Amino acid sequence: MTRTSITLGARALALILAAACLLTGCASTPAAPEPDSTAPVSSDAADTAANVLRIGSLKGPTSIGLASMMAQDQGQFTIAASADEIAPQLLQGQLDIALVPANLAATLYQRTSGAIRVIDVNTLGVLYAVSAAEVTAVEDLRGRTVYLTGKGTVPEYTVLALLEASGLTTEDVDLQFRSEPAEVAALIAQDHEAVGILPQPYATSASMKDAALSESIDLTAAWEAATGGARGSLITGVTITKADTVEAQPEAINAFLSRHEASAAIAQNDPDAIVDQVVSLGIIDNAEVARKAIPLCNVVCLTGDEMKQALSGYLETLYAQAPDAVGGALPGNDFYLA
Repeated sequence: MTRTSITLGARALALILAAACLLTGCASTPAAPEPDSTAPVSSDAADTAANVLRIGSLKGPTSIGLASMMAQDQGQFTIAASADEIAPQLLQGQLDIALVPANLAATLYQRTSGAIRVIDVNTLGVLYAVSAAEVTAVEDLRGRTVYLTGKGTVPEYTVLALLEASGLTTEDVDLQFRSEPAEVAALIAQDHEAVGILPQPYATSASMKDAALSESIDLTAAWEAATGGARGSLITGVTITKADTVEAQPEAINAFLSRHEASAAIAQNDPDAIVDQVVSLGIIDNAEVARKAIPLCNVVCLTGDEMKQALSGYLETLYAQAPDAVGGALPGNDFYLA
């Protein structure tokens, strides 16, 4: 069943979480989805145990890969406005699994003396360069005004690292920070020579409102091209649990991962099938935007060595930019569920 989180984060964690979170929006109260009568019912003990796992996620791209699971009632789900709601619930034992920003997972690992395990990467980068200008590669940002949000947080560090990997500096690009994605969208609608760095679904929404604008650069693809994978991947969201949950319920965790992989595959291969669910839960508020944005949200389910390679390289890049962004130190190998 699906329910809405109303538990507030612990005061001691509030500042940590506010600094660590990225690219999250405000959640609306999700409607409980009707069970899918065509969904297979398994009698396997691990699948049965997985049905009672309490899973917290956020409005926006990091929940898209769960939509098919939610439609089939494969777990107990909480969709929250921000990570400072679900992270304390995980730490206090009120949730078993949480989908959170990648850097927050590393920060929680440090704050809990290594008690957090990341079990998969659920969303790669969701940042896009949006413009009416002829901008098709990061190098085309040279000499342009670039509007973005996230001054002093992960979006800024990500863009700075991408510029560096592409041979550019802040002397080559005029970075202008604004407080809200809507303000960035308004500015690039007024100045068609400027570029906006926007997350999904804001990037899609902006291009739908102004036919002159387009999502001309997927920063995740640009990162891969610029680094050849040597610095991991741009990552938005990961799925975490506590070490004692892995130890106590290994079969249930493995069953969750299998289901998550299948659910993410539906988001990748048949996004139209989950549009209604995504909208009804408030993950993305508008059906037309959701239909166009879901394929651009880089939904994945990376586990094992693939997860570790993608995530560790990204955290190392963030650490080089600002150690506090990942909790002041890089997590140990036990952070990554083998």
